[in-house]
Amino acid sequence: MSATRSPRRTAQATLAPPSAHDAKAAIGYRVRTGTATAVLLGGPTTSPRVLTRLQVPLCDADDPDVRQPYHVVTEQDEARGMMLVRQTMKAATDLATRATEQLMKRAEEERRRVRAAGLVVGSDVDPASLRSLHVRAHALEGRLYRDAVEAALSACGLTCNVFVEREVVAQAAALIGKDPSELKGTLNALGRAVGRPWGAQEKMATIAAWVALVPK
Repeated sequence: MSATRSPRRTAQATLAPPSAHDAKAAIGYRVRTGTATAVLLGGPTTSPRVLTRLQVPLCDADDPDVRQPYHVVTEQDEARGMMLVRQTMKAATDLATRATEQLMKRAEEERRRVRAAGLVVGSDVDPASLRSLHVRAHALEGRLYRDAVEAALSACGLTCNVFVEREVVAQAAALIGKDPSELKGTLNALGRAVGRPWGAQEKMATIAAWVALVPK
């Protein structure tokens, strides 16, 4: 496998030092096949602030077999494919751990402590329930990268909740105590504060982090 890239930090808002009541933070990930978008969100829950964002490569994107190893298992060579599965899982976990540590260090620089994390994924379907081998391979790869990020967060001492993208806005609004339209408005305001990029991936990662800020 060729060398993988380190997480890339994007633009961030300038923040005043937090007061005692809002000196907590949370991390949100939107996980996709081979990559993730991460957001570090500072409290309080009632008025969160984006501290920084990362685009996190979870594999060597230039090698399609490494990025989609279950396609190799089902369509090419099972033994080689399973070797790639293990290789990709380890690389993805290492890269996500490195990114999480970077975000936690950033929180410390802002005199905040990361309390928890959240993930947004595209689907929660059980891959074994899918009859098409090709579709099942996609589902298994999605689960692989999700498992890698969860393992990274656990290695960093963080608990996390997992949400499915099509359900997360309604679920988060209920947990945060906002109307869904109000939640979307706050997301847009956060995007204006930090600038581009601010698309669907950043918004989903922010929602996951925002829910993680809610007091348990």
